Amino acid sequence: MQYQRQQQPGCGGCLLIALLIVFITGGAPAIINFLGTLIYAGFFGILLLVALFWGFSFWLRKKVATYEQSQTESHNRFVWLLVHILIHTAKIDGQITKDEVQTIHRFFQTNLRYSQTQMAWVKELVKEAANSTQSLDTLLQEFKSTFAYEPRLILLELVYQVLYTKTDVPEDELEIARYIARYLDIPEYNQRTVEAKYRYRQQYSSDGSIDQAAKHYATLGLAKGATADEIKKAYRKLSMQYHPDKVRHLGDEFRAVAEDKMKEVNAANDYFKKHL
Repeated sequence: MQYQRQQQPGCGGCLLIALLIVFITGGAPAIINFLGTLIYAGFFGILLLVALFWGFSFWLRKKVATYEQSQTESHNRFVWLLVHILIHTAKIDGQITKDEVQTIHRFFQTNLRYSQTQMAWVKELVKEAANSTQSLDTLLQEFKSTFAYEPRLILLELVYQVLYTKTDVPEDELEIARYIARYLDIPEYNQRTVEAKYRYRQQYSSDGSIDQAAKHYATLGLAKGATADEIKKAYRKLSMQYHPDKVRHLGDEFRAVAEDKMKEVNAANDYFKKHL
């Protein structure tokens, strides 16, 4: 038999002992008063907890409303559509699991560095999206008619970022991402560039091997062995597409996403300048 640590004794008889002491010192009226005090204290405690919960909820809703009003209409609509499209991607098998919802939450909290107030807003959007009956095509049509090419490319980047938080990305979800790219008129070359980049990242992060050349080729959307001229053309094209000023109207977090992409493109260009 294995050793088991002894548990601390409970106090199941403490109330009985307290009642006995009160009865000895004050009789039945004292017991009634004692029980009344306990009931009153318990009722007051419940009311206090309810009031604190309501007060916190009211304070958080007020902060969320203030934050939402402080952002541009473009920013709010972009996030709304992004959340709904991500939920559609997760629901491709007909349902959305708790893990998939948590993946989306973690994405906003970790990748976009959302605060508590921003996360409260996103969680409400996720609930709304999960219960929405709007089709993916309707959402994509609105996105396409509202935003220029650069925000569409950022959307595709974010869709792939969420997909590749999973160890094994289902092929049907990858097909949804490719469908989104086609619907938004993102050229197949750019779609393959984004997908190859995230697939490669997952591969070298899982097995520990890092092929710097392959990594930077994937960033630029080029096959291994591309010429210096092809590298230069790819760099110029991507540096224009991911320029942060082109998505400034979407808000600071998405400008930061574009800045990160620019850093990756610049790092790839610098690598090939040194090695070719």
